[in-house]
Amino acid sequence: MPDLLRPACVITAHVNADYDALASMVAAGKLYPDAVLLAPPMMERRPHPFIDNLAAAFAMRRPGECDLSVVRLLVLTDTRQRRRIEHIAPLFEGIRPEIHVYDHHPASGRDIEADYLVIRDWGATTSILTHIVMERGTPLTPDEATLLGLGIFEDTGSFTFASTTEHDFTAAAFLRGQGMNLRIIAELTGEDITRRQIQTLGTMIACAEVHTIHGIPVTVAEIALDDFLEDLASLVNKFMEIERLQVVFTLASMEGRIYLIARSRLPEVDVGRICASFGGGGHASAASAVVKDRTPAELRAALLALLTSVVTPQMTVGRHMSSPAVTISAGMSIGQAEELMNRYGLKAVPVLSADGSGDIGMIEQQTASRACAHKLGDQPVTEYMQRNIAALTPDSGLYEAVDIILTQRQRLVPVLRAGAVVGVLTRTDVIRLLVDDSLRIPEGAPLVRKRRESSLAQMPAEHLPGEILALLRKAGSLGDKLGMSVFAVGGFVRDLLMGNPNLDIDLSVEGDGIRFAELLAAELGGKARPHRKFKTAQVSCKDARGAERRLDVATARLEYYEYPGALPTVELSSIKMDLYRRDFTINALAVQLNAARFGTLIDPFGARRDMNDRIIAVLHSLSFIEDPTRILRAARFERRFNFRIGAQTERLIKNALSLGIPAKLSGARLLHELRNVFEEKDAPACMRRLDNWGLPASIHPLLRLTPQKDRLLVAVSEVLSRHRHQYKEFIPVVRQPYLLAFCSGAGRTETAELLNRLAFTGKQASEFLRMREQLHTLSAGLAALHRTGEPEPDALYELLGPAPVEGLLYLIARHGQHSSLGRDISFYLNTLSGVRADIDGRDLLAMGEKPGPLLGETLRRVLAAKLNGCVSSREDQLRLARQYLNARSGGGAPRRDEILRGRT
Repeated sequence: MPDLLRPACVITAHVNADYDALASMVAAGKLYPDAVLLAPPMMERRPHPFIDNLAAAFAMRRPGECDLSVVRLLVLTDTRQRRRIEHIAPLFEGIRPEIHVYDHHPASGRDIEADYLVIRDWGATTSILTHIVMERGTPLTPDEATLLGLGIFEDTGSFTFASTTEHDFTAAAFLRGQGMNLRIIAELTGEDITRRQIQTLGTMIACAEVHTIHGIPVTVAEIALDDFLEDLASLVNKFMEIERLQVVFTLASMEGRIYLIARSRLPEVDVGRICASFGGGGHASAASAVVKDRTPAELRAALLALLTSVVTPQMTVGRHMSSPAVTISAGMSIGQAEELMNRYGLKAVPVLSADGSGDIGMIEQQTASRACAHKLGDQPVTEYMQRNIAALTPDSGLYEAVDIILTQRQRLVPVLRAGAVVGVLTRTDVIRLLVDDSLRIPEGAPLVRKRRESSLAQMPAEHLPGEILALLRKAGSLGDKLGMSVFAVGGFVRDLLMGNPNLDIDLSVEGDGIRFAELLAAELGGKARPHRKFKTAQVSCKDARGAERRLDVATARLEYYEYPGALPTVELSSIKMDLYRRDFTINALAVQLNAARFGTLIDPFGARRDMNDRIIAVLHSLSFIEDPTRILRAARFERRFNFRIGAQTERLIKNALSLGIPAKLSGARLLHELRNVFEEKDAPACMRRLDNWGLPASIHPLLRLTPQKDRLLVAVSEVLSRHRHQYKEFIPVVRQPYLLAFCSGAGRTETAELLNRLAFTGKQASEFLRMREQLHTLSAGLAALHRTGEPEPDALYELLGPAPVEGLLYLIARHGQHSSLGRDISFYLNTLSGVRADIDGRDLLAMGEKPGPLLGETLRRVLAAKLNGCVSSREDQLRLARQYLNARSGGGAPRRDEILRGRT
């Protein structure tokens, strides 16, 4: 066959090749430079110039272009199964070639017998070959590095799949150094979705069925398509994310074949092993197969049968439930239910139907207690019980129980066998499993291990003064009297550990926080102001110097969000779940104050570890979805503590922004968080970080940080810092200068739109807009004064006095401290603004003057003379006032220049 290539060595991968298969072939080509790359049939992909030119760019050949009978060395990448390399079947008809295999998939019973094997349980085969390329010092072109990176990104789910290893990260880092183009990778692994894919996704969701196998929920979706749909695997990933699935199998009938695509987040379900049984392959968390010889019904039946035998049984409800269950009959009263729960220390109990119909409800102790307080103890429990509650069987998986208790907020789950209640799984059980068993994070470490009870006392006095220590002990003692666990929590504990002074004390109480606050206020001789909706209270009292001190007291609570960006709804909880609701791990800290455990540190989520690593990390993946204001807080804390935002946390930030979640925030919450950003020591750096993510512009286009606005923000920050240092007793409304900076150059309408987005009231918006106009007029007025010479102090006072200080500080920042305008305003603020006349209207009335406009005019003249240094003492001012009044009563009046010189 003279027209065919006659290669001695060929490299290929499996049919329906993904990016990892193609990339690993190209990587292997660097190790076997004389080999010919045989392109396998590829999975359909979205059009892109980089992929469209793949075969030409990397000199790939079709098997039909080669005489395979002369091949003496076959290199296989990303597979070792004979049935997955049908495109080179003729190669095995003659003399068997030597076979080298590079793969990351587990072994199966149908693997080719290889002469040389490199198998690693890594996230991608490309990572394996990249490490060999690294070791040999072989250089790569940017296009080669980009394709290899694409293979790693796809097969690791952009480093989010459980199969990802540190070796995948190392490989990607090397490729980045070789010129890997992240923009191309983002375009090819992004989640752009067509109208047809949206329709298909809707069909998947509508037809999905959930099968519980050994306690594990497995979702199976069958769809039929008229013709081929590209990038179906990405669509399955999207389906899994939207529905928050743990295991999914999608059976898609297209063009006479069934495409089986499987994904798993659970180690108990190895989808690679399952797909291998149908002639496909993959790894434990992602796999696929193409099935030709079965109908969809046959494949579905075979799949479910295989799952039953292959899936590893997981922890079940039956293994962790409390049994036997304490229950009450529907015929009991509220009072009887409360008595029973109090007797056994229960927060809730199942209610069984009196007629044996099997209907089940639930009554909570808090509800029963409140009903009894309202004299309703004789009412039947059925009047106030929760109905239609979810129940499980002993074989149900713990995942289902967690979903019911934490997501659906059902306090306990009855466990049924043949319709009878055989046990219950409670919120406490689930929390214990989540926090103690699953996370395995140590807690209970005292701040000073040798003397647990005096650990807080060992802190330096500047960080924890004796007065504060005594107050904390008093709070713990009160908790002991009331039978409540009391904790200092949040930023107070964080700063204590970091050595930062912070006397803003937050307390959390396992019990009735408002009642505790009221009693603590009484002991401290102060007052408590409750906020019953949020189960919090603020205690105000006097410290040893007579200054006011405030403590915030909260009921240990679990917050949930009705929709993204909403204010939290609050439920009672334990201290661990109270900490779990916090924004970042470094704030999820508590120190117990009860006498027996005084000073014991509660750190269930690795706060101290993240402090040591100087990392800002969220506690769960939905943190920014539930409360997007945490994005602004992340930027603040990162800059304030000189930490860095963790990679996973930053990915979650970008994910929330890509979904447009911040747009759902109310203007009031945005303004509150922006104010907090502006109050940071380095607010411009915080805004710069937020702008890199695109958050400010998503709120309103005026908040986009241009280079000019960036410089203006820095100037505002410097001016505010100097002003705070000079005038500690006066704290300006810092949001005003910063917002003026962002609105610099904008029209009135655009500015009004921003103020409306930030929920300014009509009065606030009018005042802000009026201030902008006032500052414009003021700038022109100062320029006019300078055209006639150096302005007199009284002229500056008259012009600048009506303007808000915040506006004047903004003008200094905008024009520069050393400009004539900046010097004038600084002179006014530093020297003139506090000047007042030493006489008032009463003095003028004592002179026999009648009330009227002349009094105000005279006082203004006296003040002008004092500002210009013409009079100083009270006697001089009285004399000047008398002279002025006499001159006016005589039908004349001194000229302004005479008054200013103290003459009449």
